[in-house]
Amino acid sequence: MSKLDTLKSMTTVVADTGDFETIKRFSPEDATTNPSLLLKASRQPQYAELVDDALAFARGESRDTEKRLDAAMDKLAVNFGTRISQTVPGYVSTEADAVLSFNTEATINKARRLLSLYEQEGVDTSRILIKIAATWEGIQAARQLEQEGIKCNLTLLFGFSQAVACAEAGVFLISPFVGRILDWYKASTGEDYSPENDPGVASVKRIYRYYKAHGYPTIVMGASFRNAGEIEQLAGCDRLTISPALLEELASDDGELGRALDPEQGSDDAKISLSESRFRWEMNQDAMATEKLSDGIRRFHADYLELRQLLADQL
Repeated sequence: MSKLDTLKSMTTVVADTGDFETIKRFSPEDATTNPSLLLKASRQPQYAELVDDALAFARGESRDTEKRLDAAMDKLAVNFGTRISQTVPGYVSTEADAVLSFNTEATINKARRLLSLYEQEGVDTSRILIKIAATWEGIQAARQLEQEGIKCNLTLLFGFSQAVACAEAGVFLISPFVGRILDWYKASTGEDYSPENDPGVASVKRIYRYYKAHGYPTIVMGASFRNAGEIEQLAGCDRLTISPALLEELASDDGELGRALDPEQGSDDAKISLSESRFRWEMNQDAMATEKLSDGIRRFHADYLELRQLLADQL
């Protein structure tokens, strides 16, 4: 067995890509997308039909250019998500616009809109996760959506306080970003880190153990990996979303892989509750989480705007 096969026996493997052929090759359970992945996929000629369909849909929605572009962006995300849902048996994550990260009501409305489009495509919407940035406003939007039966994936999660607030809000799944945490620490300290002392790995382990020790059902899905060693250190985590390059590396490695995380391991953290003011204070005190959350939102928005311009040029 390859390390990928062994990993699948203890962790749900998720493909972090919008490329259908890659998804088929590695047979993951779930798949995630974001504006960066959609931008990359939309430039590939084999997916031109999905872009053309989104544009045709938008032309029938409105004569206003901006409203047309809004419709095209939503439909394109759903087109990719629909096709991916036909390739994986489990969940498909579709991201709400990053510009809505600090607007609870607008995020809720966007989620409902995306789910409506999925319904029109005949997709079982219980398999769709709405990806939302783990700001306070995003977490409160997820709280409301979860109460409506709409499952959410809280992304751009870097700090323990974000994880606590998500669990208290009843969020279905969180995506702590391992590699971006490592990036921040390497840039800040000038040091190199092995997978064993990787601060991103340590963050996910802490969150995972806290959730299990205190009975939170929220799923932990490690994301944004820089190397296969990080993934191996999190074997046993609920879910791991992995890029095609690292899926290939794990599939080509026949070495042994042991379980690193177990729900019975316990936690050093007592159960806490966060008000809005305490959440904001804890984030303020965590420079890494604050900086990486803001940076991540800016990066996703930049790719969102580039994708929007790609559609505008054709519209």
